[in-house]
Amino acid sequence: MKDHLVIFDTTLRDGEQSPGASMTKDEKLRVARQLERMRVDVIEAGFAAASPGDFDAIRNIAETVKDSTVCSLARANEHDVRRAGEAIKPAQRGRIHTFIATSPIHMENKLRMTPDQVVEHAVQAVKWALEYTDDVEFSAEDAVRSDMDFLVRVFDAVIQAGASTINVPDTVGYSLPALWGERIRQLIERVPGSGKVVWSTHCHNDLGMAVANSLAAVMSGARQVECTINGLGERAGNASLEEIVMAVRTRQDIFSCETRLDTTQIVPASKLVSSITGFPVQPNKAIVGANAFAHESGIHQDGVIKHRETYEIMRAQDVGWSQNKLVLGKHSGRNAFKSRLAELGIVIESEEQLNQAFARFKELADKKHEIFDEDLQALMSDETVTPEQEHFKLVSLRVASETGEIPHARITIASGGTERKSEADGDGPVDACFKALERVADSRSELLLFSVNSITGGTDAQGEVTVRLAKDGRVVNGQGADTDIVVASVKAYINALNKLVSSPGKMNPQAQV
Repeated sequence: MKDHLVIFDTTLRDGEQSPGASMTKDEKLRVARQLERMRVDVIEAGFAAASPGDFDAIRNIAETVKDSTVCSLARANEHDVRRAGEAIKPAQRGRIHTFIATSPIHMENKLRMTPDQVVEHAVQAVKWALEYTDDVEFSAEDAVRSDMDFLVRVFDAVIQAGASTINVPDTVGYSLPALWGERIRQLIERVPGSGKVVWSTHCHNDLGMAVANSLAAVMSGARQVECTINGLGERAGNASLEEIVMAVRTRQDIFSCETRLDTTQIVPASKLVSSITGFPVQPNKAIVGANAFAHESGIHQDGVIKHRETYEIMRAQDVGWSQNKLVLGKHSGRNAFKSRLAELGIVIESEEQLNQAFARFKELADKKHEIFDEDLQALMSDETVTPEQEHFKLVSLRVASETGEIPHARITIASGGTERKSEADGDGPVDACFKALERVADSRSELLLFSVNSITGGTDAQGEVTVRLAKDGRVVNGQGADTDIVVASVKAYINALNKLVSSPGKMNPQAQV
């Protein structure tokens, strides 16, 4: 029997700290359900002390998820730990992940604590966490730049206090694989009681080494890897879950461990996270990129046709790639529609939501003959603002764009029970639409991102648009999808405006591990 490698997914916590990647409570729940469907061992659902919204999202996930451990991050202080404990209380399996910085640069300049004080805080945090759960993880922030003797001391102390998982983070993406593997090996050898705990690694990608460092740690004895879907995360991101899982699975001749993941759910998870956050996946991204299993070279094509393994070390189907499957059409009924959503892991909360979604599906089916799974994902992603939060709603849109003429948009928006009309010129049809919208909304926000992606192939494909707006330090994403890219753009902008108006938002704390 090979060892079990625990996959600790922190997309909803560390991944969400990417500027502009903040998710609503409902969006977080959708991602958590997909992670559970993929059989992720631990879902770090957020940082409970960061905001009431984060607390509610973690608690909601804890109430819903049954097959994965639900975890909350907490700094090594009583307030954070108790908020985390309350947030995970409904979970069938809950974990508190507490941390404190251990490097000289952090202790002296950020914490302004002595090493003795850091050890004392670490031990006390573990003891508080044990009042809520026996599954307590401790992380030494910036372990990569921490003194080895001090790390041994801290880890020894928290193990004696009752921590069951010890995480060694490369918080700033500074290490190299050989050095990181050796650090993990030495810690396991030197820390008393190291055999009582699961050793974990959490690597950032500042030098492009996050996955390599993580795998080096696994080869040196780490049996938990902290990672995110698509490598999402602050700065250059975190270690990519899909790359780690498939490396371990593909190279079983090297690794003495294996995961329990259903790898066929990797691509759906990647597409869901990309859709919700508005962070597109580059075509040549390993495992989940559109070209990951594509062959252009004639030599490669000839080899694959004759024998797939000449140029493919994995099967595309094993990670969830397949030919776009026609699932529904304009004559499909409500039950077929609802059943397919359930198969995709999309949960309909109420009859009213089903009615609204089905109406949107029928509208799309009139425009687009073939409806694929990706279309349904986009259709439901468009429903990220509830009717109660819908301050602005598109009524009608007329756009004129002609060579040699200035593009012009005329738009009608429902707001506060009344219809308001607006017109504007622009550098292009989308610019004109956005200017017309701003004349109605007067949000005075800054447009940070305008991104367009094709959901499926073909000229009748839906365009999926992400709009990122910023105002007073808050950042929100809006999504919209339509076979008309200008309409999709307007939907995305309105979606972002509604979020900006309706939700207090969350200022992501600098809680790095």
